[in-house]
Amino acid sequence: MAPSSLWVSLLLLLFPATLQSKASQKVANKTVNSSKPALLQLSDYLLTNYKKGVRPVRNWRTTTNVAIDFMVYAILSVDEKNQVLTTYIWYRQFWTDEFLRWNPEDFDNITQMSIPTAAIWVPDILINEFVDVGKSPDIPYVYILHHGEVRNLKPIQVVTACSLDIYNFPFDVQNCSLTFTSWLHNIQDINISLLRSAEEVKDDKNVFMNQGEWELLHVLAQFREFSVGDDDSYAEMKFFVVIRRRPLFYAVSLLLPSIFLMVMDIVGFYLPPDSGERVSFKITLLLGYSVFLIIVSDTLPATAIGTPLIGVYFVVCMALLVISLTETILIVRLVHKQDLQPHVPDWVKRWVLERASVLLCIRDRNAFCPIRTQSADISRNIENNDSTAKLNHYSCESTRDFEGGTSGASPQSQGENSLVVENILQEISAIRQFLEKRDEFRDIAREWLQVGYVLDVLLFRAYLVAVLAYSITLGTLWSIWQYA
Repeated sequence: MAPSSLWVSLLLLLFPATLQSKASQKVANKTVNSSKPALLQLSDYLLTNYKKGVRPVRNWRTTTNVAIDFMVYAILSVDEKNQVLTTYIWYRQFWTDEFLRWNPEDFDNITQMSIPTAAIWVPDILINEFVDVGKSPDIPYVYILHHGEVRNLKPIQVVTACSLDIYNFPFDVQNCSLTFTSWLHNIQDINISLLRSAEEVKDDKNVFMNQGEWELLHVLAQFREFSVGDDDSYAEMKFFVVIRRRPLFYAVSLLLPSIFLMVMDIVGFYLPPDSGERVSFKITLLLGYSVFLIIVSDTLPATAIGTPLIGVYFVVCMALLVISLTETILIVRLVHKQDLQPHVPDWVKRWVLERASVLLCIRDRNAFCPIRTQSADISRNIENNDSTAKLNHYSCESTRDFEGGTSGASPQSQGENSLVVENILQEISAIRQFLEKRDEFRDIAREWLQVGYVLDVLLFRAYLVAVLAYSITLGTLWSIWQYA
């Protein structure tokens, strides 16, 4: 009886297992042979009992690794005043969901499918620098693979805060960071890694639209683990977007007009300093430069923390124009012919007309002297020939002749003739004194004109050296920044 009872018990144990296997086979055959499409069957199979509020791991100690990657598509705007960068990126995010796995053979060899993003668990990875919600298109689906990998690919318009340095404008290079991290989960729950290698991310410009104002240089990636106080550690992946401004537009619209005005100011020094045209010319240049600054003021970036070097350049150019106008006014005042001017001091003659002219390589100082008038030459000839003595001699002879010829004349007529001759001599003496005084004033004016010409050449060359040194310094700095 013992053997028979043993066989009966074995049959009783095997019979339910056989029934269960046959039932499962019937369910599988029913699933495969059902008229419902395979994608719907797979969707029902995956999402029927899916809980999207729980991190998708079977063992809670398992860390969910999220691999991220992005490519810069376009630089939309750079707001220097508000320190905001707006970019458009293609974002990719991969992770493994252990509850979204299936056997492709049971579902018509389906290896991947798309499902709604709202139906599954999604990691809470955000960008720390977000300051505004961009106008990003809504992509409501993600891809899942049969081994549980989830691929979330979407374009994002990113509006982030960035510390913008505009000192080198328009040759500035900006470095803005995008930090991806989980807002809630620590590194034991969610870890972040880089989908591609750092070198591939750095030099990837395949999708970047490079026809705008900004040029993408490279994208640097850096992983960091940090902790807030004594709390748990968190993982973050930081991308540094390095962009450079294209300076051609600003060089043509800002720098060239300013350079042209400065060149015209330098050319204005070739106008004669004793004419009033130079003052009016330089005042016109100063007014034109002021209008130019008003026009371009909206183009220059404005921030509360600093001023771009090009703004300093415009201010210095304005100061140089003012200095040039001041120098012209002083020279015109110096060489202006006035009757109350004193003689040129000896120390001025020694330092300006002798030493400064030699230093400036002015060999012929007479070239600066104006042409004297005919009346001045006549007066000088009269003075050299001792005209007064001659006039007195001639007057005495004429008086004797007159007395000899008119010996019989009355004394009264002789007295009247002598008075006439005396009056004539007084008038001639007054004319002589007037001509001498005029020649003296002209000599004084000519001396000051010589001093003014020498000082004008000296100040012009000093001004030219200052402008050239300033231009070379700025050009060197901007060249270094542009090709750094």
